[in-house]
Amino acid sequence: MKNNKLIYDTNDKPPLKEWIVLSLQHVLAMFGATILVPLLVNKAAGAEVMSVPTALICSGFGTLIYILCTKGKSPVYLGSSFAFITPVAAVYLKDGISGVTSGIIAVGLVYILCSLLVRLFGKEWINRLLPPIVVGPMIMIIGLSLAPNAINEIGITGETMILPSVIVAFVSFMVTALVAIYGKGFCKVVPFLFGIISGYILSIILGLVDFSIVGTSDYLSIPKIVLPFKDYTFSLVGVLTMVPIAIVSIAEHIGDHMALSNIIGKKLLKDPGLDRTLLGDGLATTFAGLIGGPANTTYGENTSVVGMSKVASVWVTGLAGVISIALAFLGKVTGVLQTIPDCVLGGVSLLLYGFISVNGLKVLIENKINFNDIRNVIIVSTMLILGLGGAVITIYTNNLSISLTGISLSAIFGIFLNLVLKN
Repeated sequence: MKNNKLIYDTNDKPPLKEWIVLSLQHVLAMFGATILVPLLVNKAAGAEVMSVPTALICSGFGTLIYILCTKGKSPVYLGSSFAFITPVAAVYLKDGISGVTSGIIAVGLVYILCSLLVRLFGKEWINRLLPPIVVGPMIMIIGLSLAPNAINEIGITGETMILPSVIVAFVSFMVTALVAIYGKGFCKVVPFLFGIISGYILSIILGLVDFSIVGTSDYLSIPKIVLPFKDYTFSLVGVLTMVPIAIVSIAEHIGDHMALSNIIGKKLLKDPGLDRTLLGDGLATTFAGLIGGPANTTYGENTSVVGMSKVASVWVTGLAGVISIALAFLGKVTGVLQTIPDCVLGGVSLLLYGFISVNGLKVLIENKINFNDIRNVIIVSTMLILGLGGAVITIYTNNLSISLTGISLSAIFGIFLNLVLKN
């Protein structure tokens, strides 16, 4: 039965022109954040770890994989996850692309394993393992740990300051903030895209953009992907670093599906079910890892598009995925994206990373976590210090060394303390 709140329900196929326009809205909604992830990873690592075209391919194919796994019942769009920016950069510096791809593949396999466990035992165990007291601080740490990257990109680290770069960063930041607060309709959904565009235009005016790479780029090009056993071998180094963060991503996955359920008036965690949504997300992330792309996650921006347009058709999100894949083969587009100056990314990231952190704080507030209870104080404070203090534990076995970074340690200790310290 068709939901009266929606113009198009999940299986409805809009007329061609409307179908294309609605799909382009989803592409625009995901585009800014999806391309930011590989750009920011590369800046943090000081090398090309991931490419924008590969991220677009992973986003598009990931969405199509998700649609198949959920039997076309959930209008979710998958894009690049910000949660893994710092871990990916750290793993790359230690173990190269082998560590990165192996870690992301492991994250996808964790999703798939959890999907199987949910099918067998239900989802209550996830709620016990990941209550708000653990999830909230973890999200905060993910955002705050990225803060130094934004400051370095802006160029306000105490070293020689380049005034034009700071001006561009400020304009990018302010446009993003103003659109987020005062934007109407679809504009309010994509503030980061407006921030990037405005900062980029100003950078051109100030002579900060080098277009030489655009001139040498082909109109059509094959995206740079890496393949197992050809370009890399599997490694355990990245697995322990990234797997704990997958647990938090699962909590985010559940929250996004609950929000979307409220918008479209359906209980997606029951039909198609959390087991199927996790399976779709897991297979999409595993695919991304296999070809050297970023881990996928459900995109709140695209959930907002569904709420704004009242269109929940998976035909629309599916076509958006196809368009994303097609964009990956446009060499000139990729060339333009590579000319975006660091200061533009820094200005937008200043707000973006803050948004991520505040979302963690909102989890604690909305669930009314009582900080007069010393147990809660101990869990949160331990997680924050481990996550932000630069803690690293290295395990040496034979000729292999595996490091647990602050973000991973924070997740592990948070889960451990929550289970051990009973109320």
